[in-house]
Amino acid sequence: MKHRFFAALALMVLPSCATDDAVTPDELWGQSAEAPSGAIRAVPMPSAPLDETKTISRVVFASCAQQNEDQSIWDVIAAENPDVTLYMGDNVYGDVRSGDPAMPELKAAYMRLAQSEPFSRARAAAPLLAAWDDHDFGMNDAGGDYQYKEQAEAIFEYVWDVKDERADRPGVYGAWILGAEEGRRIQIIVLDTRFFRSGLKPTDERGAKGKERYLPDPDPAKTMLGEAQWAWLADELKKPADLRLLVSSVQVIADGHGWEAWKMLPAERERLYQTIDAAEADGVVVLSGDRHAAALYRKDGVIDYPLFEATSSSLNLPLRNWLDPDKPYEQEPGPNRLTDMIIDANYGLLEIDWEAGVVEMSIRGADGAEIVADIVELSSLR
Repeated sequence: MKHRFFAALALMVLPSCATDDAVTPDELWGQSAEAPSGAIRAVPMPSAPLDETKTISRVVFASCAQQNEDQSIWDVIAAENPDVTLYMGDNVYGDVRSGDPAMPELKAAYMRLAQSEPFSRARAAAPLLAAWDDHDFGMNDAGGDYQYKEQAEAIFEYVWDVKDERADRPGVYGAWILGAEEGRRIQIIVLDTRFFRSGLKPTDERGAKGKERYLPDPDPAKTMLGEAQWAWLADELKKPADLRLLVSSVQVIADGHGWEAWKMLPAERERLYQTIDAAEADGVVVLSGDRHAAALYRKDGVIDYPLFEATSSSLNLPLRNWLDPDKPYEQEPGPNRLTDMIIDANYGLLEIDWEAGVVEMSIRGADGAEIVADIVELSSLR
């Protein structure tokens, strides 16, 4: 059995939304990271069922929500009436600073999220497909050498009610083809950029513009996805679809910063482009999170058609929270970026007009108002 140790995690089912008598994380163990592991309970959070035959025309994509911060943006998201919601990582902030392999901080973070009534309503409003990033993997910037990654995966699969092929293999990557009508099929590919990823090259000038934490590492032996996931991706991209949403928790084509991104493993990024081309995969659009800021991007010349990327982050912990309110925000260098970076709370929305053959990508604020948008013709993604 894949997770034979799973029973030792002592995960218990609790209500999926808040009630008057619900046990709170504070009541269990307060804010201490030194909680006894047996006291912490993760909570399953199934969403509305996924109908794979339904034609998809509205997709919400979002990332980075601190479970103890304001959750009201989920009601705005539910009001969008999405056909599917993509939750792209840092779905909670549960870094395991205690070193306890039972991961009490991560379980408690999920428990807090499960008790969010707005999030419960958003899950009921639409099917939710989840990726993970570092803070719901277990540690900031962690990758394939993280010692508790198998425990983190067990918790992820329990919380997000994973019962498909993802439960039978290492990592949390998965793919779905939605829509039975020919000419209106969407493929959603959710990558795992954590479980297998090699270590990144530390910067030689911490905090410097463009190399804040890491430097590109040309070592061809390093991997982002691991060989099994690469082979799986190549096969998935060969399946027929009219629009493909490639979800990567970290940015793919952004080049203007020194934080985690595919640019830090340039050979792997080039392999991604080559894999798309080799599969003759039309219709690829990248969706990403992680940055606590949002923007739209386009890069030409890396695959056979323009590659677009929409980054949405954060739902309630945006970059503005860390900035000096008395100083104007200085935009990071923007190769490939189509818009200014959005540093307030946000989520993304894709609206597909199959009749007109266009996709509108937009970033929206916490009030649902459109901040930036771009319209892409599906015929241009060929």
